[in-house]
Amino acid sequence: MASSPLEEPVVRFDGVGLRYGRAPEVLKDISFSLQPGSFHFLTGASGAGKTSLLRLIQLGLTPTRGLISLFGHDPAKMKRSQLPLMRRRIGVVYADRQLLDHLNAFDNVALPLRLAGRAAADYTPDVAELLAWVGLGDKMDAYPAALSGGEQQRLAIARAVVNRPDILLADEPTGNVDHDMALRILRLFVELNRLGSTVLIASHDQDLVARSGRPVMHLADGRLGLFREAEF
Repeated sequence: MASSPLEEPVVRFDGVGLRYGRAPEVLKDISFSLQPGSFHFLTGASGAGKTSLLRLIQLGLTPTRGLISLFGHDPAKMKRSQLPLMRRRIGVVYADRQLLDHLNAFDNVALPLRLAGRAAADYTPDVAELLAWVGLGDKMDAYPAALSGGEQQRLAIARAVVNRPDILLADEPTGNVDHDMALRILRLFVELNRLGSTVLIASHDQDLVARSGRPVMHLADGRLGLFREAEF
């Protein structure tokens, strides 16, 4: 989805630094913005700080210094009661998927809607349609342990987008699947972006990043470089 230059960025970092305890900074002077409907990859070596940067966006961490703005608001100045509503606008696909083994595929995807207070009769058709869309329409009653790695990843994506988030973050979403499945998962993210979600994917898969043709943000030594295409 193309965005107007006049639109407020959905994410803005200004001089953000992050350290854990007294250790050296993991992130140093990070400044960038993501426009509504944009699609970027975040690359960098293992330990470069990709997961930390994603956690800052999803409000899982607080920066040591600098300013983070989400949807035009400074979370640090918001009331604690307002933060859950902001978090619901952000979908996350975790590196370890974080599926609940005691829930079947349908209930894993439906869980965010249930926690938001929606009635089962209201969300059942939406969840079933979403599972069909990610290719799991015949696996609604299956438990995560019975699914392949690629199926589990698609299930995690479905759960992340069931609330139709404005921002979709993914941490190494293709790290444990074969190449063909990685391309299939990439196509899902591309389609979600076309439907309006701003997408940021952390990945070490340079071939996948290059194939996507999307802009790249690269972390090295705690600092961020911005590229219009894959440059390594």
